[in-house]
Amino acid sequence: MASWSEFAADVPRLADGVRRLLQQYGPGLGYLATVRADGGPRVHPVSPVLTEEGLFCFVIDSPKRRDLERDGRYALHSFPAEESDDEAYLAGRARLVTDPARVTRLARRHCAIYDIDWRLFEFSIDVAMVAQHDIAGVARPAVQVWLEPGGQAASGHPGQPRRAGSPTPTVDQGSAAA
Repeated sequence: MASWSEFAADVPRLADGVRRLLQQYGPGLGYLATVRADGGPRVHPVSPVLTEEGLFCFVIDSPKRRDLERDGRYALHSFPAEESDDEAYLAGRARLVTDPARVTRLARRHCAIYDIDWRLFEFSIDVAMVAQHDIAGVARPAVQVWLEPGGQAASGHPGQPRRAGSPTPTVDQGSAAA
């Protein structure tokens, strides 16, 4: 599992694409998928916070918070873009931030209201993906995928996995169907 800063240092262009899509409306907006106690998926809108320190989310007392406290697995997907069908996706594990100084610093910096029962979670990243569906006026998708060190991502060619740290591939899905 990589922190946001480790991921961004490994693949800065892909991290910029994720940031652009998560923050396209100003503050972060996305859909958070968690794992219910029965193993099923649960999806919620959230406002992720991206800083040089990491990827965070202030989560109020809710089913999604209980899911994260019990089973930290998550997937985060960007809100749909108005101008295109571009999308960003992250998956990994959420961990409760327990350092009071760090919680206070991030809460002050991002105006978290103290009289609400929230907890701060940091999201590590196992998988990241950005899909651009309209590149330079050509309506065909391009996908960039990254897996944290030790993982493998598709290079666009069956049977040719790549390791994190290698150049991030652009997979032209349009030509594969031709």
